[in-house]
Amino acid sequence: MNIIIVGAGEIGRHLAIELSRKEHQVSVIESDAKRGAELEREIEGKVVIGDGSSVNTLSEANVGECELFLALTSDNTVNLISASMVKSMGVERVISRVHPGLQREEWLFDFRGHFGIDHIFSSERLAAIELAKFIRNPDSLVVEEIARGRIELQQVRVTSKSDVIGMPLKDLKFPANTRIALVSRGQEHEVPNAETELQSGDIVTVFGAPRKLRTLVEKLQKEVLTKEGPRVVVFGGGEYGFALAQMLESWNCRVRIFEKDPELARDLSERLSNTTVINADATSVAELEEEEVGGVDFFVATSGSDEDNVMTCLQAHNLGAKNCLTLIHRADYAKAISASGRHFGVVAAVSPREASRKEISRYVTTERYHMVRRLGDGMVIQTHVSSGSRAEGKTVSEIKWPKGCVLVGLLKGLQAIVPGPNDVLEAGDQLFAVVANKAEKKFIKLVH
Repeated sequence: MNIIIVGAGEIGRHLAIELSRKEHQVSVIESDAKRGAELEREIEGKVVIGDGSSVNTLSEANVGECELFLALTSDNTVNLISASMVKSMGVERVISRVHPGLQREEWLFDFRGHFGIDHIFSSERLAAIELAKFIRNPDSLVVEEIARGRIELQQVRVTSKSDVIGMPLKDLKFPANTRIALVSRGQEHEVPNAETELQSGDIVTVFGAPRKLRTLVEKLQKEVLTKEGPRVVVFGGGEYGFALAQMLESWNCRVRIFEKDPELARDLSERLSNTTVINADATSVAELEEEEVGGVDFFVATSGSDEDNVMTCLQAHNLGAKNCLTLIHRADYAKAISASGRHFGVVAAVSPREASRKEISRYVTTERYHMVRRLGDGMVIQTHVSSGSRAEGKTVSEIKWPKGCVLVGLLKGLQAIVPGPNDVLEAGDQLFAVVANKAEKKFIKLVH
């Protein structure tokens, strides 16, 4: 695949190396000559020194042959302008990295539609989502965010005490805007119908609005949430820590942030409504002891220093913190810590670079859809409704869907829902579906 990357910083360099190793044709545009020269020695590809929002620079990078364009600098303006420019030049797939503050405003303004960009993401938000999964859904086997975070995928195991066992799905009263899309029993995977009955031990893949999905998961696992959520301490009040706290405080979590910069600490206190901000240095054992970190359910290190993150986790673990999570910027270090970190108290290590690579990898395809996640003998895919397709202008119930597929998400502009039978599909709508391998071609033919 012919891919152009703008920006050879942490994210861009990591992506360029990974894609080059997989024998894609990679061209990188980088404004810093020294950084560009270093990358040129590491990849089998072309490095152009220049401005990614310059027509001349884009032409030098052979934008006319580009199949996937990735704007990955740390500058919103450069990314959005260059991405919008190449989309107008005819590049089929265009992705832009943005600051998390801009992505938080996406529910107010359709940046994707305005700039003509296929997908925008924030590496800070992606990393925070990965960390939040371990706290919000500790009993879920898999958690995945789709449709700009408005819809979530979870895989949970049905417990023996659940009231849903032995009852057909048609008789179960599940929350609106949720859906059971796949039932896995041993090596068998089934897209369920109204008559499907769940058994103890089944692994069930569910979709829905995150808050409502929580109620569905409770039914499957026969659990009752306590009034007080888990106690969480976050080390570092930068963008990673802020994004994580913002996600957790709306999920009944009792959150405290350690931030040693007094000005940033004051700013966090004003921006977060249900989080306690402590102006203190969490690398100090005395400070951790004074704030009784040993009694927390989760200690999460999100500072800009990998060394400080690991060491504060070790200190918190030694004091008695039940679970420690850490942000590690180097993807190879994060992988090593995730593999063996439990021996010294670290449940998981998350790398923003790797989180970004996973997010982008589903767009590295020549197919007319993006694979969000592989599930058993099928997958969750994202595609759009094409003008003139058999699905255009019809309600969900009017369409004869292939056996082995189920719609789990519908994205219309800023609105994201789990589609119901009366929802009308229009050209340009983004669809998310669980599709068995045998139903893939029929499904794609129906919507394109």
